[in-house]
Amino acid sequence: MKKISAIFAIILFGIQAFLRAEAAELVFEVKDASGKPLPETVIAIFDGKAPAETTSGTAKIIQKNKQFNPGVAVVQTGAAINFPNEDSVRHHVYSFSPAKKFEIKLYSGVATNPIVFDKAGVVSLGCNIHDSMVGFIYVVDTPYFAKTDANGKAVINVPAGNLVYQVWPAGRLKFAIEQNLKVDSSEVVKVNLP
Repeated sequence: MKKISAIFAIILFGIQAFLRAEAAELVFEVKDASGKPLPETVIAIFDGKAPAETTSGTAKIIQKNKQFNPGVAVVQTGAAINFPNEDSVRHHVYSFSPAKKFEIKLYSGVATNPIVFDKAGVVSLGCNIHDSMVGFIYVVDTPYFAKTDANGKAVINVPAGNLVYQVWPAGRLKFAIEQNLKVDSSEVVKVNLP
């Protein structure tokens, strides 16, 4: 019995070591040049492999109080997004961005079909009726992404190895930083943007 327990313990230790070597938790802390945390900053991590297929389901960007909510969204290539209108006025949502051009003409409630975002890039959103309504969708070719919270922090579980990360502050059409990163274990990545 002791021999079986010892073998089981060795196998369990080996599995745990393998899992630790294969995955890591990265905690990003993003700040501006003055040291202020940057919320709604998109972080995308690439491992050099073909991206996994997008999970099924439809995301939502709600229009409420004449604003897009969330104002900044990040999805993997192939994701579908619905644009429900919870305002008492009609909206006309559109984008002329190269990553996805679309138009949902004047409507209330839920538009009939979700929009599929099948090309990576930044999609700027607007409303033809309310010029102050602006939003952004970051479409990424990777399953490893997150958006920072109010404290400028984001957590992403990634495979161990040589990775590249990009940081996209809210509203920017091009990433602000692209860095290589060798990941062996979980760590904190501090990013200070110029």
